[in-house]
Formats: sequence, C-alpha cells, structure tokens
Amino acid sequence: MYAASGVLSVHTERGTSIVPANRVAWTPAGFTHHHRAHGHTDMRIVFLPASLARLVPGHPAVFLASDLAREILLTLTGPGNYDRVARVYDRSARARLHRVLVDELHEAHEQPLQLPEPHDDRLQAIARMLYEKPADNTSLAELGRTIGASARTLSRLFHNELGMTFYEWRTQLRIYHALVLLADGHDTTHVAHACGWANPSSFIAAFTNIIGTTPGRHRSTKS
Repeated sequence: MYAASGVLSVHTERGTSIVPANRVAWTPAGFTHHHRAHGHTDMRIVFLPASLARLVPGHPAVFLASDLAREILLTLTGPGNYDRVARVYDRSARARLHRVLVDELHEAHEQPLQLPEPHDDRLQAIARMLYEKPADNTSLAELGRTIGASARTLSRLFHNELGMTFYEWRTQLRIYHALVLLADGHDTTHVAHACGWANPSSFIAAFTNIIGTTPGRHRSTKS
C-alpha cells in the first residue's frame, strides 16, 4: 500500500503503521488488517505473488519509497486502473516490474513508523488514556498509580512486550497524531501543543528525527 500523497494508517494485530506520503506499507499475507486515509490521500495498492512476497519481511513494515520504487508503483496503479495497465504492459512486463519493486523494498531501510499494540491489560489501560489525550504529560509513575502498577513493572512490560521505552512509545503515538492533524490542515504550532510538546521547536526536532523532514516540508510535499 503506497501513499502517493496524504497520510494512511494501517492497523493489524501487531499495531498501527503510520504511512506519510511517499512511504510504502507492507502487510504480509495472513495479517488481518484495515486502513484509514487522513486528509486528501492518494492511495495505491499493489499485490505481490507468493513467490515474491517471501522476499519481503514477514511482518508489517513501512519503507521510504525510492525514486524507482515510486515510479513503479505509480506505473502499476495508474493513472487509470488495472485494466489500462494491463493493456499497456503484458503479463511478463508487469512481473518484471514487480521483481524490481521487491528488489527496491529489500534494499530499503524500515522506517520507525510502526506503533506496536500492547496486549497486557495494564499497558492497554495506559494506551487508551494516551490515545484519548496524546498531549497528556503525566509521568509513567503517576500513570502507574492510576492503574495500580509500579513504574518499574510498567517499564519492564514496555521493553519486553513492545521493544521500546514508554517515552519512545509515547513519542511514536504523538507523531501519529501529529501526522493526522497536519493532514487535516492544522499549523505546526497548533499541532505541537495538541500533541504534548511545550514549544514548536521541540516538536519539529522530534518530528524530523522520526519522519526525516520538518513538519513544514512534509506539509508542502504531501500533496
């Protein structure tokens, strides 16, 4: 699934993949999933045969599309529809494009845009609170007192179950909300405060570290 513009979120049992413009969300066979578009989004979908799918990671992932991957994805999906592509490219030509696309994805680095879904009841309780109020700056110790667990226990659960610290997970959650708000047309200052950053410069630094570009540049290139 490719976001030519806008922002997509792809949900599986593993969590939520955040897919800004020019990223590819890969969902292997066997993963029940659903997706949602935020803002004005141009979404393209390509299915890979099993012989090629096994060369891509066996878990949901997000990749930055190379220039070549982007052109292949756009070629395979439009403008127009599959019937038009089928008329222009015969079966063997489409198969070659698929193989090159897989080569490009194989060489691409996975993007840190997967927000893992907790399964422990205590982590789920914290996740629900922060999904509802991403700007909440309550410490892990205070959240733990609310649900009856120590900060040490919760830190261990975040590390063992999600593979990251609480603060890393919360930053990922906030970036997800920030991308949605930016797609809806909100400016950087509003998004920074709505997602829990004390000032726009802190938000810009965190956003750039994860997305690879500033919020302003992201907004100017997403459409």
